[in-house]
Amino acid sequence: MANGPAEPAQVTTSQVAEALGVSVSTVKRWVDEGVLPACKTPGGHRKLLLADVIEFARRSNLPQLNLACLVAGRSRREQPNIRQLSKKLFTGLVQGDRETVRSVILGAYRAGLAIEVIGDQIVAPAMQELGHGWEQRRLDVMHEHRGTQLCEAVLYELLAILSIRANHELPVAVGGAPPGDPYSLPSLLAQMVLIDAGWNAVNLGPNTPFPSFTKALTELRPRLIWVSVTHLENPDLFLTDYLEFFGQAERLGVPVALGGQALVAEFRSKLPYTAFGDGLVNLAAFARTLHHQPRQPRRGRPRKNN
Repeated sequence: MANGPAEPAQVTTSQVAEALGVSVSTVKRWVDEGVLPACKTPGGHRKLLLADVIEFARRSNLPQLNLACLVAGRSRREQPNIRQLSKKLFTGLVQGDRETVRSVILGAYRAGLAIEVIGDQIVAPAMQELGHGWEQRRLDVMHEHRGTQLCEAVLYELLAILSIRANHELPVAVGGAPPGDPYSLPSLLAQMVLIDAGWNAVNLGPNTPFPSFTKALTELRPRLIWVSVTHLENPDLFLTDYLEFFGQAERLGVPVALGGQALVAEFRSKLPYTAFGDGLVNLAAFARTLHHQPRQPRRGRPRKNN
């Protein structure tokens, strides 16, 4: 007999409290006030749909202490297999299959995976394999270009979802890739990570001159600047221009987060920076030390029913 559709994943109030870093009584109050959808078992216990909790946490700008633990608490059959998702994404990119790419990236987000995890562990390996395939002539440049554009298009869909929560009251972060660096995906992902961390992130995109970074310091008044370096066209010129830019940022008290695969250890030793990261997870952690998202909605004990 064929198996029927899988039941939607459910979690308990204690699991939700652990994931969001709040008390169980606070979660129960949200349920009782109708803020967070839930149902009750015959024994009177509250059960919540995992998808509802994840959407609620993101929509409300809650701290999201560890949403991943909700996913981890599910059965092995239900847990997202990150390695398989990256392989599936690679196949979709090579084949130009938009629906497969959407199902992997948007599905991973809806399953509760953090943007930095999606970027570092799903998107990055798939894109690296796409690039290696072209370099080794297993794939044509057509596949590489089409796959890159397709990945960007779906990430922009996710960016639109994230941006719903962005507003002008949030601290501003500005960043991009330096002159001669044509890669747009790393800075796009950095922007998404920062928006998800509670920032109003402005992405200047690839091939951005350092005078433009400097102009952004005075015009946009950011509290954080990121520079993503995937390709160095002229290392000596980069070093000269970057040092001048960093000096201006330092004078204004703006921290600079630096990252990217082109910044190998020997060259990086010549560069000053506030924080350096080998992946998006490092950027996310640093950004959250600078700005803590507001904890909404109101917390406290549930009201007693009359």
